[in-house]
Amino acid sequence: MSSPALSPRPDQIAELTRGLDLPLAAIDDDYLQIIADGVAHAFKDLRASAPSTVAAGDEAEVTALLEARLNRMIEEDRVWRQLVTSVVRGKESLSFDGSHLEKRPDLSIHLSARNRRFPLIAEAKIIDATKGENLYCSHGLKRFLDGEYGWGGREAIMIAYVRDGTTIANRLQPYLAKSTHAASYAVQGSLSVLTGVGMDTAQSRHGRFFLYTHATPPANDPGAIALWHLWVDASAVKTT
Repeated sequence: MSSPALSPRPDQIAELTRGLDLPLAAIDDDYLQIIADGVAHAFKDLRASAPSTVAAGDEAEVTALLEARLNRMIEEDRVWRQLVTSVVRGKESLSFDGSHLEKRPDLSIHLSARNRRFPLIAEAKIIDATKGENLYCSHGLKRFLDGEYGWGGREAIMIAYVRDGTTIANRLQPYLAKSTHAASYAVQGSLSVLTGVGMDTAQSRHGRFFLYTHATPPANDPGAIALWHLWVDASAVKTT
């Protein structure tokens, strides 16, 4: 028996977006920098407290640890608490037209000054000898371009748990620079490597392959999305 064809659900989208102009206003880069710093700090702690899971666990195991640590930081870190109200793993959400009711991005980061209906979304992927930039982009980054995740905002986060020592500069940057990949992922401009955080960090900008179904032109264009790439060291901790 074949499954029924997916169809848009305008009533769901109308209720979710009621009273809002989308996409939401951009999050200030200073706030995104604080979030990047928070993820770096949290992951450094996890690598010390749960090294075997970080180095060998599957994506869900590592992300569950990260969710718990980021929520604990709300209780312990005054600056983090002022910005972040909660972090939720696998929260069910709608795709841009309501065709999918149970999309589950890895992390939904609820910010104190942002509408709770549209949290900042982070998607995580493992980078190692068998899982590389192709999977990172095709099963991660592209979800933001297709309106599966983060479609109500102007930015989102990609987190890589890196176990083979590769970097954004020698792996992701040349991959997205290839003409075929640049077209597939609607890359706008070159990927920029960022400094000042305790991890391998960069930002890329991409066009999106959908239009809002709840708005009329020109307000139905979501515009481009800025993706922050946070690559953290998830390799085995060396002992002496």
